[in-house]
Amino acid sequence: MSMRLAGKTALVTGSTSNIGRAIAEAFAAEGAHVVVSGRSAERGAEVVEGIRARGGRADFVRADLDGSAAASHDLAAEATRVLGGRVDVLVNNAGIYPADTTPATDEKTFDRVYAVNVKAPFFLTGAVAPAMAEAGAGAIINLSSWIVRLGIPVGALYSSTKGAVEALTRAWAAEFGPQGVRVNAISPGAVLPSDAEVAEIGGAMMKGTPAGGMGTPEAIASAAVYLAADESSFVHGIVLDVDGGRTGVAVVAA
Repeated sequence: MSMRLAGKTALVTGSTSNIGRAIAEAFAAEGAHVVVSGRSAERGAEVVEGIRARGGRADFVRADLDGSAAASHDLAAEATRVLGGRVDVLVNNAGIYPADTTPATDEKTFDRVYAVNVKAPFFLTGAVAPAMAEAGAGAIINLSSWIVRLGIPVGALYSSTKGAVEALTRAWAAEFGPQGVRVNAISPGAVLPSDAEVAEIGGAMMKGTPAGGMGTPEAIASAAVYLAADESSFVHGIVLDVDGGRTGVAVVAA
């Protein structure tokens, strides 16, 4: 094992399942001390136990990132305490995805999705980044989505929040980069979920791509390790597509 994150600490939001869990596990496998965070203490304990069983370091901090500044600030403070006084890597992964059409979206849903997907990472980054800047080093990784740039007929609200996240990624890279804090984003393609019906739809969306099918949470986690590690020290303000070629390439059969 290369241990590319040895000696680093990391906070991964929404890391009790799927992509977030894979990122937390990958970070721990590379030597980082990871705070696993989410709403379910039961699922969080399962992730932490698995990491520890494989020799990694992890702790669970429960958080319901509802968009309030208080919730984000509380998570930042507790994660910093658990990690021994510093957070070297922040992954803003937590998010919600209602696959509604625009006419079917009510105001309550609109406000909740923006609160979780935009306000929560905004205030969490605001709470964590200054200490990174003071230390002269740090990495922030935001999770976006391929449907920001390739529109689909449902989920307009969700895709708009991820567009905001990409804009914040570039703005934060300019704001914090000069102090040594690298801010980048990952844009996953259709990734295998636990829901068979969703997997069928995602598989159809990946037809005609170089990959030819859906990706895995582990593929996204590998990209996150790269952006968190020192080898990406010259990478600032990018959105890294990990989408099987969905947004950039069309494969035309002969």
